Amino acid sequence: MSLALQELGGGNMVEYKRATLRDEDALETPVEGGASPDAVEVGKGVLPFSAGPRPGMMPGTPWSSGLPRRVTCPHLRSISGLCAGTMVGFRKRTRHLLGSHTQLELVLAGVSLLLAALLLGCFVALGVQYHRDPSHSTCLTEACIRVAGKILESLDRGVSPCEDFYQFSCGGWIQRNPLPDGRSRWNTFNSLWDQNQAILKHLLENTTFNSSSEAERKTQRFYLSCLQVERIEELGAQPLRDLIDKISGWNITGPWDQDNFMEVLKAVAGTYRATPFFTVYISADSKSSNSNVIQVDQSGLFLPSRDYYLNRTANEKVLTAYLDYMEELGMLLGGQPASTREQMQQVLELEIQLANITVPQDQRRDEEKIYHKMSIAELQALAPSIDWLEFLSFLLSPLELGDSEPVVVYGTDYLQQVSELINRTESSVLNNYLIWNLVQKTTSSLDHRFESAQEKLLETLYGTKKSCTPRWQTCISNTDDALGFALGSLFVKATFDRQSKEIVSLQGPSNTTSHFRREFDPWPCSV
Repeated sequence: MSLALQELGGGNMVEYKRATLRDEDALETPVEGGASPDAVEVGKGVLPFSAGPRPGMMPGTPWSSGLPRRVTCPHLRSISGLCAGTMVGFRKRTRHLLGSHTQLELVLAGVSLLLAALLLGCFVALGVQYHRDPSHSTCLTEACIRVAGKILESLDRGVSPCEDFYQFSCGGWIQRNPLPDGRSRWNTFNSLWDQNQAILKHLLENTTFNSSSEAERKTQRFYLSCLQVERIEELGAQPLRDLIDKISGWNITGPWDQDNFMEVLKAVAGTYRATPFFTVYISADSKSSNSNVIQVDQSGLFLPSRDYYLNRTANEKVLTAYLDYMEELGMLLGGQPASTREQMQQVLELEIQLANITVPQDQRRDEEKIYHKMSIAELQALAPSIDWLEFLSFLLSPLELGDSEPVVVYGTDYLQQVSELINRTESSVLNNYLIWNLVQKTTSSLDHRFESAQEKLLETLYGTKKSCTPRWQTCISNTDDALGFALGSLFVKATFDRQSKEIVSLQGPSNTTSHFRREFDPWPCSV
C-alpha cells in the first residue's frame, strides 16, 4: 500500500529509518563554575553596603541610605580604627568599579542602538515586500468565493456569539442539513466523505482504467467483485465457512484444533487484520518522528465503548441484542441453537473481562504516561502467553526481526493482564473468541442475511432504522477498509494538484480517503 503512495511523489518520499532503543537526543549539561560578569569579590573586613535598613537597626540610621555616610560603630569602639579603615577601602573600590561599568555601558548602548536600527529596517523592508506580494491580497478566485459562501451559510446571525457561539457558528449548517435516514449522526466531514465516494465510484467504474500499480488494479477488482450481488447471494455463507475450516475450525460449527492458538491468532490478526486482544501497527515514533517503529495497543471489544460491558444493568438491552446477534451469525454459519448461544455467552463474558482491564480513554490522554519503548525480549517477559517474535515476524514478513527489535507499547498494565487472562481461559473459549473476531470482520462481504442481522443490532445501539445505502457506497467503504492506501493513491492522483501530491508524498503513507471521514470526527458542526 505504501508503494502506491510512494509513486505519487516520483520517488521523492522521505526515507524513514527503523527505530532503535538508543535515545535520539542527548541533553546538554551546563558548564559548572561559570561566574557572572557582574559578580564582585568582597574582601575580608569590608562591610556590606545596603540601600535598606539592616537587621536589628531602625530606618534613618546610616545604613538606611544608599549614599556613603559617616558610620559610627559604638559596639566596636575598642577597635575604632576598623570602621574608618573599612569605609575608606569601600569608597575606593566603588569608584573604580563605577568607572569601569560606565565605559562598558556606553559600548553596549551603542551596539544596541545599531541593532535596533537594523531590525527596524528589516521590518520595514519585509512589510513593503509583503504588501507588494499579490498572494497576500484578498482572494477573489472562484474557489475562495465558494468557501466564503459556505462559511456564511453555516452561520446563524440571529444569535449573538457572546451568548451561544456554537449556535452562531453552526446554526445555519444544522438547519440546512437534517439528519439523513439511516444515520445516527451527520457532520461536515460525513458530507465531504459522500462527495469523495462519488469521485472514487467514477474512478473505479471507469472502463478505461489502466494503472501501472498492481495495488491499484487489485483495488478495482475488489470493488467490482463487491458489486456482484447475485453471485454473493448465490454463495451465501460458504466462503466464510471454507475460510474457518482452512484456519483450524470453529468449536461452534464443528471440529477444531485445540492446540493451535498461535496459528489461529496469526491468521486472524495478521492475514485478515482483525484485532483480538490487542492491535499491532507500524507508525512514526512519536519521540523520534524520522523513525518508524512497531506499536502495540489495547483492543478486542466489539461494542463501541467499554461502558456497555461494565454497566450491565443500564445496558441490558444492548447486551441482549449483541448476544442475539452473535447467536444468529453462529447459526448462519452452521451452529446449533442451544450450544451456539451457550458458547457465545462465554465469548461475551470474555469480552466483559477484557472491558474490565481496558484503560478508559480519559486516562490515556497523556502520551508521556502510556508510552513505553522496549525490545521484543522485554515485551515477551511482560506478556509471556504470546510468542511475540513469532507473531510479529509473521505480520511483518519478509522483514527479519530479532529479540532486540524496538517496540512501543501503549499500556503495559493492560498487556500484562491480557497475558494472564489468556493463560487462565479455556482453549475452547479462546478459539471461539478468535474466530468470532474473524466473523465480525467479514460479515459485510456476505449475503443479505448477515447484513440484516447487523442492522438489527445497530438499531438497538443507535436507534437508526434500516438504511437505504446504495450498494456502491457500501463497496467503496469495504474497499477503503481493505485497501485504503491504494484507494488513497487513486484519489490523490485524480483530485490533488502537483504541489499537493508532493506534500502528501513527503508526509508519508496515509489513508487519504478515510482522513476526511475519521481523523476529524466529531466535527463541531454536526447533528
